[in-house]
Amino acid sequence: MKYRLLAGGSVLVLTAALSACSTPSDSAGGDGRTTVDVWLMRDSVSDTFQKEFTADFEKRHPKIDVKIQIQEWDGIGQKITAALASNDAPDVIEAGNTQVAQFAESGGLLDLSDRTDELNGEDWLSGLAEPGAYEGKQYGIPYYAANRVVIHRTDLFEKAGIDAKAIKTREQWIDATTKLNKGGTQGIYLPGQLWYALAGFIWDEGGDLATESGGKWSGALDTPEALRGMAFYEELQALGKGPKDSDEDDPPQAEVMAQGQVAQVISTPGGANVIVEKNPELKGKLAFFPIPGKTAGTPGSVFTGGSDLVVPAAAAHPDEAVTFIRELTGDTWQKKLAVAMSYVPNRTSLASAVAGDPGAAAMAVGAANGHATPNTPGWAAVEAENPIKDYMTAVLTGGDPAKEAAKASQDITRAMNAGS
Repeated sequence: MKYRLLAGGSVLVLTAALSACSTPSDSAGGDGRTTVDVWLMRDSVSDTFQKEFTADFEKRHPKIDVKIQIQEWDGIGQKITAALASNDAPDVIEAGNTQVAQFAESGGLLDLSDRTDELNGEDWLSGLAEPGAYEGKQYGIPYYAANRVVIHRTDLFEKAGIDAKAIKTREQWIDATTKLNKGGTQGIYLPGQLWYALAGFIWDEGGDLATESGGKWSGALDTPEALRGMAFYEELQALGKGPKDSDEDDPPQAEVMAQGQVAQVISTPGGANVIVEKNPELKGKLAFFPIPGKTAGTPGSVFTGGSDLVVPAAAAHPDEAVTFIRELTGDTWQKKLAVAMSYVPNRTSLASAVAGDPGAAAMAVGAANGHATPNTPGWAAVEAENPIKDYMTAVLTGGDPAKEAAKASQDITRAMNAGS
């Protein structure tokens, strides 16, 4: 995925050396204490948060010690795969939400379906809970979320007489962006291959990237719903000068907005920090609103990135692992994590915890209508090849949408079923 919180990607085969695995979890010692070995990812918690949580957890559970090892996102798929195939896996692992199905398919994860009630599963964010399940069983427990919002220039909006808070629908968004797209100002900088944004527009129309029937997946970009989503993307993309043949990283869109001629970008809120770093004159001139939906009562659909917590089938201390997860994903520490790290809490009922953080609050609104990519291990092959990007560029450069969508759908079908 393109940003840290979206850590899914191709998981390599079970060939990594056991040296990539964790150090063995300590067994219960003579004093009756058990050490729970936990892998958390870089930047998912701060040092201060980690210390405070660990101290509180060990005080509340005097027979359990916590050993947290911070892992790097780069290469984590291979490392987790190796750990799951070993006999010394950690007890708890943080995994990108789109990775869980791939790990579950291997049989390396513990089925936590019968623990969802005690883990507050009644109102988990669907964009975390759905990819955390595989073949009807729950393996991943939602941890935290992030999704894209609209970062906008408040000074340019004010100059154009636009109230960003009043933008609740796609139609209003197009009208505002059209007004902004004048003179030397781009109404929005939207690169042609930001397929996560396209996915949201497709979901808004009732479509999907791929559908499953009888155990076989098929690309669905050529459905009427998906074509309407692409048509809206094309309309919005035309209200700026974004390249039609690259994504948000080429060139980095935050750097483009920092140059001063862009009114809006679609990004995670953290992009605002990068923009200000590149152009300090924009400090205090950036704000956020959720991606608008088709109607005022429902925010736009968004791809929910983030993490789930899983327990390896080979975990030495599965009950203690669930206790750890229950505490970390419970009300108290979810609220503290959201405030400390500007994340969206794992449950809709906790959205108010980030009300004081404008970027996180905007994310939380969108997260209530969050989605995930098709929940199957085969999706990794699609992202590796990514015919969606080629499709988008083809349409934006004059190709026939229906023909290009049919071709891309065939490519998605082939990639998803290559191993079946």
